Amino acid sequence: MYPTLFATPGLKAFAEAVDTERQAQLSKWGDQHHRDGTGDKSQQDDANRARSWCQDAFGSGYGTWADILAEEVAEAFAERDPAKLRAELLQVAAVCAAWIADLDSRPAVAAANEGEQQ
Repeated sequence: MYPTLFATPGLKAFAEAVDTERQAQLSKWGDQHHRDGTGDKSQQDDANRARSWCQDAFGSGYGTWADILAEEVAEAFAERDPAKLRAELLQVAAVCAAWIADLDSRPAVAAANEGEQQ
């Protein structure tokens, strides 16, 4: 479907799944444009708390994918500058790709995905 552009294992499948979801969104709601709604003081405070929580969780050996994603989303929500917001949202997408790759590496999930693709 796509030319070989991805060097990271699993990224092609992730991009194809995101593309499929985007097509469904476009079909259902069309092209959308909204305000960002990011960068206020409470969102910046939330980002600081999420960052601290994640660092503490991993520092104590109990960090999770949910901790990482929560931190990245909070950091995106805290950002007002559009270029910096874009960079933060790319980090959110990359964490999602990594988490999905981890899920897909688990035997039960991998088997379910194979059945889904047939």
